[in-house]
Amino acid sequence: MTDLQPLSPEEGVDRFLDYREPSIRETSFQNAKHRLSVFLEWCDERGIENLNELDGRMLNDFVRWRQPDIAAITLQKQLSSVRQALRWWADIEAVEEGLSEKLHAPELPDGAQSKDVFLDPEHAEMALEYYDRHHYGSRDHALIALLWRTGMRRSGVRSIDVDDLDENDHAVRVEHRPETGTTLKNGDDGNRWVYLGPEWFSILSAYLTNPDRTHVVDEFGREPLFTTDAGSRPVGNSIYKWTVRALFPCNFQECPHDRSPSSCEAIGADGTLSECPSARSPHAVRRGSITQHLNQDTTPEVVSERMDVSLNVLYEHYDARTEREKMAVRRDNLP
Repeated sequence: MTDLQPLSPEEGVDRFLDYREPSIRETSFQNAKHRLSVFLEWCDERGIENLNELDGRMLNDFVRWRQPDIAAITLQKQLSSVRQALRWWADIEAVEEGLSEKLHAPELPDGAQSKDVFLDPEHAEMALEYYDRHHYGSRDHALIALLWRTGMRRSGVRSIDVDDLDENDHAVRVEHRPETGTTLKNGDDGNRWVYLGPEWFSILSAYLTNPDRTHVVDEFGREPLFTTDAGSRPVGNSIYKWTVRALFPCNFQECPHDRSPSSCEAIGADGTLSECPSARSPHAVRRGSITQHLNQDTTPEVVSERMDVSLNVLYEHYDARTEREKMAVRRDNLP
């Protein structure tokens, strides 16, 4: 256990902002300052006078305290700033190492983000081609392949066990299992088999035999498909970070925003990959996957069942096709 040094929330925030200010843009600095002011308000309300006191349960209380007052996507951004501060406070012995990983953002409800934010096919294909050639069967490869092929939510991804893979049908089972630690957004209504196909299934098979994959049996005797290096089933925030990192565009092409490493907020020791304008979350991959399925003439009814989303929500929040793309699909289905 780390020997922590006392630090008040006010001084901790001031130190963190002083540290960050020279390396980020003014707008980003003001955003961080506002978001952390809310965290200070909660600390004051709770009577927290020393950051050393913080633990996972208290961070969960902070999320529950803030959640009713703001939109889901705003909450995610606010928690991202607090998480950055927690990582830095751990470096200066003000909080326990790894505490930032215990600050979990609730999964976004359907439609919480703009339809403009989605993973486009060119970005997806470039990433998958890169992993096909250089990191076949890695965790990042398997995760992006599964998300893009199925449009699955984070809760679905983390619920999958090794036994849920069906090699004969090249399919995967998604099941609501609250009694053994994993849940789906729509409960039992989200239970389904999802077809992958031989090429996509082989990527998951390769990941299973990858020597870098950590074999895990959880407290319920289940073997999760995706595992952390620490030997556990990943939480939703881990899947979020893996996805953003795996799709970071500078992994497989020159920076699309003409940034230099010295001026980019997304890279470097203090960078946050989600600050990249091209960063894409699992929710954005889901939206892109649904749009791509629709553009490839998959009927909305099939997409609805495959992605576990109602038709109304699909049309209102997930269908990112342009008007011309919609016309092209209709045209190809005319007599």
